[in-house]
Amino acid sequence: MSGNKTQSTHASVEEHIASRASAQQRADCQELLALLGAATRAPPRMWGPSIVGFGSYRYTYESGRSGEAPLAAFAIRGRELVLYLDCEGDPQQALLSRLGRHRMGKSCLYFKQLADLDTSVLRQLVDDSIAQVKRRHGPQDGA
Repeated sequence: MSGNKTQSTHASVEEHIASRASAQQRADCQELLALLGAATRAPPRMWGPSIVGFGSYRYTYESGRSGEAPLAAFAIRGRELVLYLDCEGDPQQALLSRLGRHRMGKSCLYFKQLADLDTSVLRQLVDDSIAQVKRRHGPQDGA
């Protein structure tokens, strides 16, 4: 079995953002660094070549495969930013309806700029996502 592709690295978060982000994305990334850092109480670090993560937790699937993932994270994806969130519950869905201009994948919240979002709703979504991960996997690094 191959190892997990996305693992914590020692690459520079600042260099990554500077090399990938537009001017607007750089400003938004600085706000995300502050928001996710405050929510997790953990410093940012690179996960794989493109994900900026905060804290970590260990998971084990029913298949027995296990690994480590960031407690909260974001990435620059072309012209969009993506936040990785657990938003499956009804309360989270209600918050998403009030968030602003975005699109949602299974656990990926895509948006073009933070100015399109209600940041108080975004903070609540981040806090709820972290709480959900901790309930599911227990408090760990970044708890």
